[in-house]
Amino acid sequence: MKKFVLFCVTFLWGSLLFAQLPSLPHGFAPWEIEAAKNYIPNRIASGYADPPAFPVRAAAEWEEIEALMVTWTSYIPVLTEIVRYAREECKIYIICTDSNSVKSTLTSGGVSPDNIYYVEADYNSIWCRDYGQWNVYKNNVDSLYLVDWIYNRPRPDDDAIPSIIAEITGLPIYQTISPPYDLVATGGNFMTDGWGTAFSSELILDENDGTAFSVEAKTEDEIDTIVHQFMGIHNYIKMETLPYDEIHHIDMHLKLLDEETLLVGEYPEGVADGPQIEENLQYILDNYTSVFDTPYKVVRIPMPPDNEGQYPDAWNGDYRTYTNCVFINKTVIVPVYEEEYDTTALRILKENLPGYRIVGIDCNDIIQALGAIHCITKEVMTNDPLVITHQPLQSMSPVLTEYEIDGWILHNNGINSAEVYYTTDTLAAWNHIPMSVTDISTNTFTGFIPAQPEGETVYYYIHATANNGKDQVRPITAPAGFWKFKVEADAVSVHEADDYTPVQFYPNPVDDVLHIINDAAQKNLHFVITDIAGNVLLQSSGTIASGTFITDVNVNNFPAGTYLIQFITKEETTVKKFIKL
Repeated sequence: MKKFVLFCVTFLWGSLLFAQLPSLPHGFAPWEIEAAKNYIPNRIASGYADPPAFPVRAAAEWEEIEALMVTWTSYIPVLTEIVRYAREECKIYIICTDSNSVKSTLTSGGVSPDNIYYVEADYNSIWCRDYGQWNVYKNNVDSLYLVDWIYNRPRPDDDAIPSIIAEITGLPIYQTISPPYDLVATGGNFMTDGWGTAFSSELILDENDGTAFSVEAKTEDEIDTIVHQFMGIHNYIKMETLPYDEIHHIDMHLKLLDEETLLVGEYPEGVADGPQIEENLQYILDNYTSVFDTPYKVVRIPMPPDNEGQYPDAWNGDYRTYTNCVFINKTVIVPVYEEEYDTTALRILKENLPGYRIVGIDCNDIIQALGAIHCITKEVMTNDPLVITHQPLQSMSPVLTEYEIDGWILHNNGINSAEVYYTTDTLAAWNHIPMSVTDISTNTFTGFIPAQPEGETVYYYIHATANNGKDQVRPITAPAGFWKFKVEADAVSVHEADDYTPVQFYPNPVDDVLHIINDAAQKNLHFVITDIAGNVLLQSSGTIASGTFITDVNVNNFPAGTYLIQFITKEETTVKKFIKL
């Protein structure tokens, strides 16, 4: 493997700055702060400097991956455990300077050598999430390409790693390194739903203001344009940075579990970054919807104190987090710290990621450097994707004669067949029914599960086969993992709330106008009315004080039938049913 020699600046302390320092922090080392202002990333262009001439789609993390990359430097026990479990799911690329030394460490730790590939190359730090390559597909599921940003640290060897990955995989790479497309960004501050929506903190604006890294100053619109051209992002959500998160990377408190579900860290009220996290979450819920044009679902997970009971707003308190986990096909690797907190976090993940193998790795040492599992891993996606996207059903009425299952199913060679597998008993055999194309423009396939008795829970998943023989299921863990819905006449809460909720409506049945009232303290409320199939008919947001009404909701023009109304607050999402006369 050839090594890349990069000469970027000539400061008196350059030899110190660019040495392979195994303990470089996730944030800036003291000498790097000033260096960044004058840093010239004089990189060797190894790919395309102009944006793709075709539409691209940035892959979501839960999609199928071919390989996982780590850089073998500091925190060897953590890296060893990552390799131990990840190699069972995919290839492992280990960036290292001495492969024999790494092999010896893994062998002595009882790690099988299968699926492990060694890449001898220069590097500066362990934080490959931030400097590693991104994955995009031409025309949604066509050829795989890599994308390389300017790393937001003055670490030239780290910044060259994406080109090395492109070389060893043979994948073409696009680079945002030259004006007018020069863009500074970091992987821990970017996540996407796989369908054109991405999330970042406003750090992305600060690091492209022209004051560092020798890039041209850019407006938010200019940044959005570059991210759209190179990543296919058309909806770029940016949130305020957090006061106690020194690196301002959203993966330290937020994670997408699927296209519509946000895993959000939660502090005790008023503690550390808790208030800003709550404001940012409310900003998302008030202003954006999922790719399905429905409100995001929210799963909360604790942000635990350190071993001295301190949070990041205390002097020297660690930034412990569980959202800094990583999907590796059917496995999710999670940072863990102390059993009394870990058990709750692992339970939450298992409940919301059915079928996944959830693996906890002790991160008490590395978290002191402001990072954990997600920060030190990076994916190379499959070059043969079969993508299945489906919005799971929540609950269905017993008056229906069948339950419609829709999914976007795509493969470069086309789809040969697709099926819905379903059962009311996961220990019994699975039934299956075919899906057929119902909208060729969106690659939508539809199947119908037969009606089931009231009170039954229906478990289901989607299987598809491409014309080249490629098979895929969604959830990717099926049949061990599945979606489920209950057949019931009564209202159902997404979070299994009691029948009583502070937000109420009347009359029910209704002829023309619904009145909505809040019995609790003042709160921000988003409500959505859908038909029984989940099609959004009306939605609105507002702040309501205790005992007051939102503007009356006119449903006079709705056809007679059964409808669902979702009440979405910070605390919970509740779904109620009403009948229009």
